[in-house]
Amino acid sequence: MEWRKLGVVWCPNGDLWWARSHASCPTPLFLADGTLRLYVQGRDEKGIGRIGFVDVDAGDPTRVLRVSPDPVLDVGVPGAFDDNGVFQTCVLARPDGTLAMYYVGFEICHQIRYRLLTGLAISHDGGETFERLRATPILERSPHELHIRGGPFVLAEGGIYRMWYVAGSEWETLEGKAMPVYDLHYLESPDGIVWPDAGRRVFEMNRDAEHGFGRPYVVKKRDGYQMFYSVRKKQPLGYRMGYAESSDGRHWTRLDEQMGLDVSASGWDNETVEYAAVVDAGDKTFCFYNGNDFGVTGFGVAELIK
Repeated sequence: MEWRKLGVVWCPNGDLWWARSHASCPTPLFLADGTLRLYVQGRDEKGIGRIGFVDVDAGDPTRVLRVSPDPVLDVGVPGAFDDNGVFQTCVLARPDGTLAMYYVGFEICHQIRYRLLTGLAISHDGGETFERLRATPILERSPHELHIRGGPFVLAEGGIYRMWYVAGSEWETLEGKAMPVYDLHYLESPDGIVWPDAGRRVFEMNRDAEHGFGRPYVVKKRDGYQMFYSVRKKQPLGYRMGYAESSDGRHWTRLDEQMGLDVSASGWDNETVEYAAVVDAGDKTFCFYNGNDFGVTGFGVAELIK
């Protein structure tokens, strides 16, 4: 693949209370009028993440139409799995006309730095606001996925819900800092709410060079599936983009070298690139993504050339 970078779409200027900084993990949804909405995580003055949105022109995604003045989903109640931050990874339409947002809850811990588990929120007003389905995770800790069960991407097809997500139970010290170790897994559910306790590993990571994967974004094509994901590298420490293909969504072949979208020589994405989300808009294909520092520099977009 070959991409033409179009630059930063939106970066907080500090005016919004819920997004003093960051615009992390752009997660697209086409609205009924054709507008393209990107849900993002912004962070307040204490660094706590909440979810809002940025609406853009689908034909020219560098043109911002609207930014939510308040979050569509706030943090959970004290003591809940998401009481210190929420982070969206997937939004999809449900058969009853509502929208489902799969998100990650951030919980501060003592013996480990944090725990990441998956929650579900529902919108009854076209994506303007979301309400939690419940205060507890839909992907709870399990014996084989103890610390992290997050980063979910969900597709509904063939009468089932299919989820690709990240899971892990280990930590390792990199450059003097404890970092989680997690890889990509796959699950199926009859309703998108109740999921098994453990998933099938999608593919092995290179433990010598990698320690984790970021949110997978899966695109259904005529002849199979594409997966765009982030790879957490050990050297240099940080994210790069990965790419894989599958005929059935279960068995995948890593083709990272075909992604074709890497860091720039300078600017907002010259250190890391992560959280790719690829959408077709008319006769064009766009990739929304983050650059340096997990969204501190905002989110940008690139157009597929070939």
